Amino acid sequence: MTPTLVRRHPPHAGGSPRVDLCARARDWSEIQERMLVPLYEAVYERLEVGQGTRMMGIGCGSGLALLMAAARGAAVTGVDHSSPERLALARERLLPDASDARARADTRLVDGSPADLTSAGGAETPAYTLVTAFEPIGCLAGDSEGLGGLLRAATPLAERGAPVVLAGWGPPERCATSSVLRVATRLADPLRSAGSWRPALRDDLEEVAQRAGLKPDGSGRVACPFGYAGMDSAVRGLLSTGLFDAAIAATDATQVEKELAEALHPYLRTDGTVWMPNVFRYLIARTP
Repeated sequence: MTPTLVRRHPPHAGGSPRVDLCARARDWSEIQERMLVPLYEAVYERLEVGQGTRMMGIGCGSGLALLMAAARGAAVTGVDHSSPERLALARERLLPDASDARARADTRLVDGSPADLTSAGGAETPAYTLVTAFEPIGCLAGDSEGLGGLLRAATPLAERGAPVVLAGWGPPERCATSSVLRVATRLADPLRSAGSWRPALRDDLEEVAQRAGLKPDGSGRVACPFGYAGMDSAVRGLLSTGLFDAAIAATDATQVEKELAEALHPYLRTDGTVWMPNVFRYLIARTP
C-alpha cells in the first residue's frame, strides 16, 4: 500500500500536525513537480536557453527545472531555503556522481538564498544570464511575501538586463484546480489571512517585479494540466504543494484528505485517472 503524505503522529504542543517532510518532498518530485513542465519548456524556448546560459533558480525545489535547463547545455545554480528535503532530491538528480569534476563546476546547489551564493564561492563565477522563480504565486494570500527580497538579492549577481522569470496561477476561470483549492480556505482557520486561497489577480507578477526594482518585458500563458494516475496520486500530489497546510493545522489530515478527494471527484475519469486543465502565467522582467 502506498504511504499517505501526512503521518498520523501526535500533534505538537501548538496543535499543528507533524508532517513527514521526506515523504512530502518525494511526493512533490515524483507526482506534482512534472505538472509545470510545459511552463519550463515554454520559458526555455522563448529565451533560447542553452550553451552559454548561466541560470540561477530561486526556490529550485527538487530541481526538475534545473535538470531540464542543464539538458539544454546551461550551467545551473539552484538556491532554496524552504525545504532541505527537496534540495536533497535535487542533489540526487543533478549531482549523482560527486567524482564528476565537470558536474561540480557547472552545477551548484545552495541551501539558502541568493545572498548566500557569494559566501558559498559564487563571487568568482561569471554573472548569471537568467534568473528564474518558477514557484507559482497568486494563489494564496501572502504567497509573494519575501520573494521581492530574494529577487533583490539575486539582481547584483546577474548581468545587466538579464531576464528574470516569475510564474503565477492564471485566472480562476481557466484553472480547474482553483475549485479544489477552495477546500483549503473553507477548512482553514478563518482568522488566518496568509495561507488562505484567493483568486489570482491580473497584476500579481508585475507588482512583485516592480517592488524588486525589475522592469517587466513581456509575458505569456501556458496550459499546464494536472493529470494523475488515480485519486490517491492526486491527493498526495496536491498535499505536497503545501497549499493545504493551514487547513490541516486547523482541522486534521484525515478530514482534509477526505474533502480534497470529494472536491476532485468531478475531475475523475472513467479510467480512474484525474485530469484538471489549468493555465499558468509567466512574466519576463529585466535587471536594471
